[in-house]
This record gives sequence, C-alpha cells and structure tokens, in this order.
Amino acid sequence: MKSIYTIQPLEEDTLTLEAIILGEQITTYYQPIVNLRSGDILGYEALSRGPEQTPFYSPMALIEEAKEQNMTWELEMLFRKKALERLHEIHQDKLLFINVDPDIIKTQAFRSGLTKEYLDSVGGEEKSIVFEITERTAIHDYDAFLQVLENYRTQGYQIAIDDVGAGYSGMKTINEIRPNYIKIDMDLIRGIDKDAFKQALIKAFVDTAMITNIKIIAEGIETKEELKTLIILGVHAGQGYFLQKPSSTFHELTPEILTRIRDYNKISHNLNEYSKEYHFISNLITSHEKTVYESMTPCITVKKHLTKCNLKSVCICENNIPVGIVMKHSIDSIMSGQFGYSLYANKQISKIMNTKPLVVDLYTPIHVVAKSAMERSDDTIFDDIIVTKSSRYYGTVSMKRIFEYTLMYEKNNAKESNPLTGLPGNPIIARVLKDLVTYETHSCILYIDINEFKVYNDVYGFEKGDDMIQYVSRLIQEVVKRKFPYSSFIGHIGGDDFLVVVNGEHVDYTSLAESIMHQFESGKRPFFTEHHFEANAIEAEDRFGVKRQLALTSISVSGIYGMLTKFESPEHLSEALAAVKKRVKLSGKSDYELVPV
Repeated sequence: MKSIYTIQPLEEDTLTLEAIILGEQITTYYQPIVNLRSGDILGYEALSRGPEQTPFYSPMALIEEAKEQNMTWELEMLFRKKALERLHEIHQDKLLFINVDPDIIKTQAFRSGLTKEYLDSVGGEEKSIVFEITERTAIHDYDAFLQVLENYRTQGYQIAIDDVGAGYSGMKTINEIRPNYIKIDMDLIRGIDKDAFKQALIKAFVDTAMITNIKIIAEGIETKEELKTLIILGVHAGQGYFLQKPSSTFHELTPEILTRIRDYNKISHNLNEYSKEYHFISNLITSHEKTVYESMTPCITVKKHLTKCNLKSVCICENNIPVGIVMKHSIDSIMSGQFGYSLYANKQISKIMNTKPLVVDLYTPIHVVAKSAMERSDDTIFDDIIVTKSSRYYGTVSMKRIFEYTLMYEKNNAKESNPLTGLPGNPIIARVLKDLVTYETHSCILYIDINEFKVYNDVYGFEKGDDMIQYVSRLIQEVVKRKFPYSSFIGHIGGDDFLVVVNGEHVDYTSLAESIMHQFESGKRPFFTEHHFEANAIEAEDRFGVKRQLALTSISVSGIYGMLTKFESPEHLSEALAAVKKRVKLSGKSDYELVPV
C-alpha cells in the first residue's frame, strides 16, 4: 500500500502525535447501525480511538491536536485507512460509515482517488462506503465542499450527515448536501418516549425523509422505551448501546434484541394498521426482476429482453444503483417505423431511458408514492416506480398495482372502521388487545363510555345521540393526540363506548383521564335544553317504565396501566377493565379511575 502522507519535521511538543501517526497506533471499533423495521444490520460505523491509557485515546483529543499542528489531513487519512483495513470481514450487502471532517477540504494534500486505492487493496467497493459528514466546525465554503462531495458521489459513495440537531448540523447543511442518510443527534433521542415535543420533531424528520427518499438514523438509543418509540414513529434505522456497544470485531445482534425489535414492529403495525402511513410500497412488489442493465447497453438488447420475458419495464443501474428506467411501450414506439430501428438499435440505452425515474425506499408509505407518481409529467406519469433497499435496486411497482391498492384500502378501511366516527372498529381493536397481553411493554388502556346515554337518546332522539357520540369521538382524538401524538391508539367499540391505548408515565395517564373528563363537562352544554342543563337532570322513564329525575349525561374513564402481559388473554384484560368501569359508573357523574397491575 502506498504511503498516505509525508510527515514534515515537527517540534518537540508534537512528537507524541507524530509517533501515533507514524506507528499507526489507531484502533477502530465498529458499532452496528440496525434497520428498525427488520432487525437486520444495515452497516457499521467505524469509530477511531488512540492508544489506551494516554491523553490521546479520545478521538476528539487527537483531532484537536492535529488541527493545532496542521496535521488534520494526515490523521483523517489514517482514521480512514484503519477503518477500511477490515472491510473484507463485512458481508457485501452491509455498509461501512466513515467519518469525514469538512476541514480536510482546506488542506493542500486533498486529492481524489485515494480512498479508491485503499478499497482496491482490501477488495472493497465504493457502493459499500458511506461518508459521514461530522460538522465539528461550521462549513463556510459550501461551494468548495459540495465539489468534494460530488466527486465522491460520482465514484459511487453515499453521504450521511452526522449529529443533526446539535451544533452546526442544521437545515442549511441538509438542504445544501441532500444526503442519503441523516443521523439524529442523541440529545434528541434521549428520553424521547416521555417527550411529546421530541416525538413531534422526529416525526417531522421522518415525514420529510419519506418524501425526499432520505434515510433517518437515530443515534444513542439506550433504553427499550426509546427503541419502541422510534419504531412507532417510523424511524428507518438506529444505533446505540441498547442495541450493541462498539466492538473491535463485527457482531450480529443478540436474539433478545432481535425479538424485541420484531415485537415492537408487530405492536406498531396493529396500533397503526388503520393508518395509510404504515402501508409500505414493498407490499406491492409481486416479483423481483433481477435482470438490470447498465446505461451503456445497446437498445436492441434491452428491447429483446423486454419482449422475451414479457416485461413492462426494465431498470437501468450503475453498480446496482438505479439511474433510469425504460418502459416497453416507450422503446417499442421509439424503435418502430421506417428508421427507428436502424437509428437506435445499437445506441446506448441511456439515449432513450427516463433519466429521472421515481425511486423510493421499500419502507415508503404507498400513499406518499402515489402522490409523487401523480405529480410527474404527462409523458412519464404511468411509468413504473423503482423500489430500492439500502439505495440498491430491489424491484419495481406499476401504477396499476397502486390503483388496485387504493381501491382495496378504501374498501377494507370502510369494513374495519366504525361507520359513525371513522375510528378503527372491533376487528382492529381485537388485534391491539392481543398485542397488549402478548408483547412486553408498559401501556395504559382506557375504556371510555357515556353515562345515561340511553336516556339521552330516548329524550332527544337518535340524530342528537349520534351528534353526541361524534362529539365525544372528536374530543378523545383531540386530547389523546395532544398528549400522546405518536404513541396512541383510539378505537370505537360501538355505540357510546371507546377504547384508548397510550404509552407513557402514570402522571401522563392521570392527566389524560382528567382532561377527557373535564373537557366533556365544559363542552356538553349545547347538547341539552336550558331547563335540563340548569336542573342537572332529565325527567324520563327508567328501565322499569317509571318516570323520574335521571342524572344528566356524563362520562366515565376507566383504566388499567403497567405491564399488561400479566393478563393471560385479551378476555382476562377485558374482564379486569369491566370491573373498573363498573366502579366508576357507580358515582353517577363524570369520573375516572386508573388501576396499576
């Protein structure tokens, strides 16, 4: 391997750093970055450390000293070299994330192709490398820095921005760089399960990422509650001590962590199954056409393949990364006629392919893909959509499949939702209850119903009764989504009965129950005549046909919280909840009770 730098004569006080660099006394540790949908390892981040039990063990100490001694380039290249030395030990479908300091663009030593030399020496490929931009200082010259990144991109490397939400890693950097990955700083991840504001911020990143085809990676996951919340929010990938600590060797995840990730995804699926946000484009791929062509392939070769295999499209890739798509009807049209065949048969397919195809990740919601597809120009609006996995070609989906899904979703949504409120009905509620007693998680389940609702219906009529049910539905949704915007489920059992599931702390559960109760009381007046409201009673026949003064309609909130896996079955949970409900309704007024397990 060629020498990566030339050390100039140094002063006495820099000999320690010089010795470290000359002796290559750098150890690389690898921390897995995990796909939070499947539990597969997406790749590893390379973390450099200096000699143990020295002031330079910390990489930051080395970096600061290197900057002081004008040796940033030399240290950066040593970090990179040591990280790449063991690339051959990683499976070829895994990525290696390598940190890059923007300050290297200021050094005269910078030149392109050096990383390629390292890769060739260890048998690696550019597509396996993600350069992680670590903004330790502000990027002042974006034009120069973007030229560096463009150089890397054209060679096949991918780009990530590190520590988003901290320091200089802000929206300007994201907008300028347009990275493949965004790594969310651990300060935004810490305690996210208890912080609705942080949840809202991360959800905004996730929603933006889905539209722009950027992958979100959460850093510093340290608890199972943080992991669960991130999965529910739809974060693509994560890393942290809870998943696995950095190691000098490459390890797979433990069976316990894999099981937990898959269990949390099952919980997330049923909590959100009624929501189109969780119906992914990967579900519409019926076949994975593995044959792809490079842009230099002659048009006639692609045309023959489409005809022979009876395909509607073929993806054009470079290093298995999509760069275009060719639809059969388009190539047939171009190569037809008196001169079409002779003009295009031997030309490169890049001359006629759609160079700006719609490319989406396999975990992009179908409704997001459909919206993007319909916004295309008229001449490409019915082109197939290319689906990628870790930025590599995975398959295609036709617009016909998307239209079929849309019709099916509307039909199934209507079938499993309550027709009056549009909330998930009993089929979905049953699956959620089963999850609560199956998968270990701290949750609170609330049963909410309207007291004396039959009396109200009898006196004011069914139309007014439906109005009150819809009012309660909107009230519950508004309060729950305000307090638990991304970790809640609301279902309509039927009639005047509702079920809510939330994940948080006991104090939050209490606040939720009180808010539902108080908001109902403060907003119910328009549903009654002035006489009934002032009297706080309704004169009507009781169940035995006897006329008497009956209590004004109120609301009861009955809850159980804790590890609901202590219940043997959904039926046992329902029975316990019914017992709490019975006690709450005895008060004859709006009331609540929450019982721990």
